[in-house]
Amino acid sequence: MIEADDSGGGQVEASDDVRLDPAVDTALDTAAAPRGSSIRVSLVIAAIVVALDQLTKHWAVNALSDGRSRHVIWTLHWNLTFNSGMAFSRAQGIGPYIGAIAFVVVIAMVLSLRHSKGFGSSLSVGLVVGGALGNIVDRLFRGDGWLHGSVVDFIDFEWWPIFNIADMAVSIGAVLILVSAVKDSPKSSP
Repeated sequence: MIEADDSGGGQVEASDDVRLDPAVDTALDTAAAPRGSSIRVSLVIAAIVVALDQLTKHWAVNALSDGRSRHVIWTLHWNLTFNSGMAFSRAQGIGPYIGAIAFVVVIAMVLSLRHSKGFGSSLSVGLVVGGALGNIVDRLFRGDGWLHGSVVDFIDFEWWPIFNIADMAVSIGAVLILVSAVKDSPKSSP
C-alpha cells in the first residue's frame, strides 16, 4: 500500500510488493538478471571459441596434411600434429579419461556461474568451457571410438609445445580465473 503526505512534506511509504518509481522497478528487476546474463555471455563466448577452434582445425587438416611445416613469421610455424594424450602430448592413449574429466570441468564451470561476479567471470568461464568443448569435439569425432579421437594441434612456435585455439582459450581463461581469485582474495593485515 502506498501512502503519500499531501502537506508537501514528500514522505512516502510503500509496502514490499509495490514500487514507486519505474526506474527503481527496472533497476530492481535487472539486479537478479546477472546470473542469467552471465550464463548467456559465457555460452556465447564458448560457442565462438568452439566455432573458431573447429574452423581453424578444419583448415589445418586440409591445408597441412602433406606433412610439411609452413613458416609464418619469426619462430611461428603451422605444423599439423594429432594428440591422443593430454597437454604437451603427455600420457598418449588416455584420451577417454581426459575427455571424461573435461566434461566434468565444463559442468563445474557452468555451475560456477551461479556465483558470478560480472563480465570477467563470464569471459573466463566462457573461454575455459569453449576450449574444453573444442577439444572434446576432436576426441568425439576424430577417432575410431567414443572419446578415442586425437586433438588437432597446429600452432608451433618451435620453442613451445604445439597447440590450437582451444588450448589458448583454456589457458587464457585459467589465467583470468587465477588473477580474479588473487585480486578478490581478502587482504591480510600486517
